[in-house]
Amino acid sequence: MLGIIGGTALLAAKLPPLQKKTIPTPFGKTDVYIGKFIFIPRHQNNTPPHNINHKAHLAACKILGVDRLILIGSTGGMKEPVRPGTIVIPNDYYCPWDIPTLYDNDIHHVPPAVDEGLRRTLHDLIPDAVSGTYLQTHGPRFETRAEIASLAEHTDIVGMTIASELTLANELGIPAAALCTVDNYANGVGGAAAPDYNEIITVAKQNGERISTIVTEIVENLA
Repeated sequence: MLGIIGGTALLAAKLPPLQKKTIPTPFGKTDVYIGKFIFIPRHQNNTPPHNINHKAHLAACKILGVDRLILIGSTGGMKEPVRPGTIVIPNDYYCPWDIPTLYDNDIHHVPPAVDEGLRRTLHDLIPDAVSGTYLQTHGPRFETRAEIASLAEHTDIVGMTIASELTLANELGIPAAALCTVDNYANGVGGAAAPDYNEIITVAKQNGERISTIVTEIVENLA
């Protein structure tokens, strides 16, 4: 079963018909939308990124039999060539801040991974997409210029959620890959000012038609 988790990047996307259900998990309830695939809205009830119940979302995926997972997220470009409008399919991720785990009470080390087969499929579906490393910051604030300048040497895009989701998917044995829209430049890149959330929402909505087409192709090829 294909699962998709999405947030800001899917604000204006048109999804196939889905039925809403509330799924209880050991980490709390989460709303899911079920049809040919399973969709979980990341920011349920307008939850800010640092308070998202990632454990419940990923546990619901496991309970419902998701065996391939695509994570769709809005990001900022950390280098000038990674300009707004670019689609990045991460091949690695980095989070220097706390990240959730299912192993709080025992020793269990899980290697980090982005599923290569799913990455190749996404690249086949989106030929103009580029690879890159995803940086996850804590949020809810945007990053300072100093933070972006310090971390841009080894990372390409910045968001607040997908590294957590990839980590939990790995712990649950669910193959997962990410598709990231670049909706703004990160703070200071190319002289850009600190991002404005309302402007990011506007760009995400403008990209709705393209994301709808991409999601349709993902469902047709992976569901």
